[in-house]
Amino acid sequence: MAEALLPAVGTGPTADVERVVAVVVTRHRPQLLAEALRMVAAQTRPVDHLVVVDNGPDEVTAAVVRDCGIPHTYVASQTNLGGAGGFALGMLTALTLGAGWVWCADDDGRPADEDVLAVLLRVAGERRLAEVSPVVADIADPERLAFPVRTGLRWRGSRDKLGEDFLPQYASLFNGALFAASTLEQVGVPDMRLFCRGDETEIHRRMQRAGLAFGTALQATYLHPNGAGEFKPILGGRLSAQYPDEAWKRYYTYRNRGYLMRQPGMRWLLPLEFVRFSWFFLVTRRDRAGFRSWLALNRAGRRERFTRP
Repeated sequence: MAEALLPAVGTGPTADVERVVAVVVTRHRPQLLAEALRMVAAQTRPVDHLVVVDNGPDEVTAAVVRDCGIPHTYVASQTNLGGAGGFALGMLTALTLGAGWVWCADDDGRPADEDVLAVLLRVAGERRLAEVSPVVADIADPERLAFPVRTGLRWRGSRDKLGEDFLPQYASLFNGALFAASTLEQVGVPDMRLFCRGDETEIHRRMQRAGLAFGTALQATYLHPNGAGEFKPILGGRLSAQYPDEAWKRYYTYRNRGYLMRQPGMRWLLPLEFVRFSWFFLVTRRDRAGFRSWLALNRAGRRERFTRP
């Protein structure tokens, strides 16, 4: 049975440290959402409540949520808030419903098995973590990572290079990430101005700045389409530059990176950012127009010009 979006004053549930509320953001992908919710509903440690934020509401998606078999709140947003705004709204809704833990998921990924949530909760308890993530693996080849992971000075593309137990102070956020409610109270929710791209990096930065303990539980796996193709090797593979195929993804990626490089804890990366993308556009691609576009978007982000394309 669905609960109201906001409980009445004085009658809503109080925060419960054991209560897990899953938050999923979706838009126009009901079939993928159904697959994701099927695995969320199958967890051996059941989810107590589900919040689905629909950035493009339609009856088909609403029906998928109604039939998921989990007590739920369906938030139909008539404005596309993007991933950042969708997760911000979903997380805040979860907190109003008394969540002790908030488990995040996208609509195009899913837990790899029925024990993912149980493993995350166990590891978080044993290690007293503010946040814990599963390994995010390629949905087509689970031995490969969906996104490259940097350990030290090296980028890893396969999960067997990460170790066997736990990767401290690294987490791929929103793809199966489990946050303690107290963590969100300390670091806040995603900045909706980012819309998409970089919002997870911003929360990662905030957790580091707050001195919180977090990491990746290597025994838990979340499946996601492979995104490693966006990262183009340069300088003989010593560095990489992100270059999404779609123009709109490049817009948000480069603008938001410009913003992030101005934030405390990330400013030291700014010189490397210029070296990386100057080399990529001017030497590797010989694309002066692309470099000018990157430079303009980077400058817009640094100046906090958060317009949409």
